[in-house]
Amino acid sequence: MLQPIAHYGIHFGLPLAVALVLYKKYWVKAYIIMVLGMLIDFDHLLANPVFDPNRCSISFHPLHSCYAIVVYVLLLIPKKTRIIGLGLVIHIIADLVDCSLM
Repeated sequence: MLQPIAHYGIHFGLPLAVALVLYKKYWVKAYIIMVLGMLIDFDHLLANPVFDPNRCSISFHPLHSCYAIVVYVLLLIPKKTRIIGLGLVIHIIADLVDCSLM
């Protein structure tokens, strides 16, 4: 019960908090962009089975690989890609918490 609350709480709550604190003037736009970071879960469609409740996404799916995570962290550096990078890094944090609670 704690696992889905923590996972989805981070997916939706942490971007909202970041948007409200760091991007006050355009928090709605920032929030939507960060939540769109969940689109990297489309790589789950490459797995068989598509959903396995006992599988950790990190280092299993291509867009959750260590190489991809390095790119997501690098996106935090330029100002133009920072919000996208935040959304992707927050997504990875949510998945790491999910994996740690398995």
